[in-house]
Amino acid sequence: MALFAIGDLHLSLGTNKPMDSFYGWDNYVARLEQNWRETVGSGDTVVIPGDFSWGVSLEEALPDFRFLEALPGRKLLLKGNHDYWWNTRRKTEAFFEEQGIRTIGLLHNSAETADGMILCGTRGWVFMPDEEHDLKISAREALRLELSLKNAERFGEGEKIVFLHYPPVYANEIVPNMIDMLLKYGVRRVYYGHIHGAARSMANEGEYMGILYKLVSADHLRFTPWRIDPFEGRIF
Repeated sequence: MALFAIGDLHLSLGTNKPMDSFYGWDNYVARLEQNWRETVGSGDTVVIPGDFSWGVSLEEALPDFRFLEALPGRKLLLKGNHDYWWNTRRKTEAFFEEQGIRTIGLLHNSAETADGMILCGTRGWVFMPDEEHDLKISAREALRLELSLKNAERFGEGEKIVFLHYPPVYANEIVPNMIDMLLKYGVRRVYYGHIHGAARSMANEGEYMGILYKLVSADHLRFTPWRIDPFEGRIF
């Protein structure tokens, strides 16, 4: 009943936007499938923190959902900046029901459990301190994170693990309201995506203000789901 994370799959089985032309992404779908099957069991849970599919609608993303459905384990999706298919929970879950998709769910304004840990998260937002529009979105995302963390209380005791698409800490920049929310609820570990290529060299993968961060974008993990240890205070 292990817990894994891998983000930014950028699947495009229903649309013509493959990632193979980018450095390190050659044959990525086959690599992902092989590594997933060798790593994840049927009783495990995998969190995908954003940018799952290039599809612009649920229908266009359906081949990607079917690909994911065929892989072992339960899968929980968060919204990323390229998930244009994203819709309301009600419509998405109804679509999954109609299509016979049973192993994929959403982690959105909600919380789930796996391997003794409580899973929370939201998309997050970028560091834009002087842009009023971005500040509003960032504030909204912080509130969504709080909804998720509050929802976690129904599970009682257990470490709250947070998943975000955007990193709240990157290079010398931070998103203060996200950091404040993490500290308010005593979060010790955060897993995030969004960062690719050369930008990964500036990603924070260590401790900041008592919180441990780990980048789990697919290319950073060489398309192998990252096992999340259930022990608190794990050093990556």
